[in-house]
Amino acid sequence: MIISFKSKKLQKICSTRKSALKELGQTKGNKLMLRMVELNAAIALSDISQLPPARLHELTGNRKGQFSVDLEHPYRLLFMPNNEPILVKKDGGLDKAKINEIIIIGIEDTH
Repeated sequence: MIISFKSKKLQKICSTRKSALKELGQTKGNKLMLRMVELNAAIALSDISQLPPARLHELTGNRKGQFSVDLEHPYRLLFMPNNEPILVKKDGGLDKAKINEIIIIGIEDTH
C-alpha cells in the first residue's frame, strides 16, 4: 500500500520507533509501529483485519470517509483513502478492496 502523511512530524512519528516512543510512550508507540508494518505489508485496505487487534473500521458522522485502526484504547491511527477517484460500493461505503493508497491524518481519541 502507498502511504502518505498529513505532516512531516506525523511521518516521523509513524516511521521511526524512537520518535514514536518519545511522542506516544512505550505501549502506544509499539502498537503504532505494528500497525505501520501491517499497513505497509497490505496490498489493499481489505487486507487489514476488521477484528482485534487492528479492528479496522470506517468512521461516521463528521469523520465520514475516514478509517481507523486501534492503538492503545482509546487512541486510534486515523487515515483516509488517497486514491483518485475514491471508489464507493453500492451501499455507500468505501470499497476497501480498491483502496491501495492512504494518507495518515492523525493519532487521536475519537470518542
